[in-house]
Amino acid sequence: MRCQPRREKSVYIWLKNRQICLLCDEPSDTSIELCSACEAELPWLGAHCLICALPIPIHGLVCGACLKRPPTFSRVEAAWRYTFPLDALITRFKHQAQWPLGRLLGELLSHHLQHAFSEGLTKPDILLAVPLSSRRLRQRGFNQAQMLARWLGHSLQLPVTEHLLQRTQDTPAQQKLSAAERKRNLLQAFQLGDPHAVAGRHVALVDDVLTTGATAEAIARVLKKAGAARVDVYCLARTPSPGEH
Repeated sequence: MRCQPRREKSVYIWLKNRQICLLCDEPSDTSIELCSACEAELPWLGAHCLICALPIPIHGLVCGACLKRPPTFSRVEAAWRYTFPLDALITRFKHQAQWPLGRLLGELLSHHLQHAFSEGLTKPDILLAVPLSSRRLRQRGFNQAQMLARWLGHSLQLPVTEHLLQRTQDTPAQQKLSAAERKRNLLQAFQLGDPHAVAGRHVALVDDVLTTGATAEAIARVLKKAGAARVDVYCLARTPSPGEH
């Protein structure tokens, strides 16, 4: 004789949800691991260039650099400015392997992109992550851009093509280089395993931060040369112009 009731399956009780905000360590009042107060304090992008997403004072304009020399990619979509505390969160994800932070930022970026799609942004056919060199991948143990691409692909129901885009040269890190040095550093640094795979397709590159746009430009040229119809860039954050905060 069984005295205890048999539980056929687990039941989720939302009132017992104990999400903790990853920023302030207080109970979250939202469905994600970020409370509404901390979410409001994040440096959301605001007014930006319609092409490269550079922060500018007025909405709906194109920055001088894009007017003077339009990039090969069509549009950058970023959720935030690369300033505090967002820069610290990305660093913890990228260099300290704090993957829950990356997962949270990826989820928020997917919400941003879903809104952009509802406002008329064309959905891409495939997502491609910016690759790391083999040496840097071994050192870090993971590619943060690839992780973001997988999370975005799952959330947005978009296919993610892995291993198609390859980094053929182990170039010096971009962070300490000038814009001109970054461009020279990336000459012939990328190639496609199958050039026919992107022909006629709308491709979205995924990365964590867009700084000068040199990496995105180098990859976009490779993709367009292979016949890609359009190249967009999806990233967590865009750096402001030097001297801005």
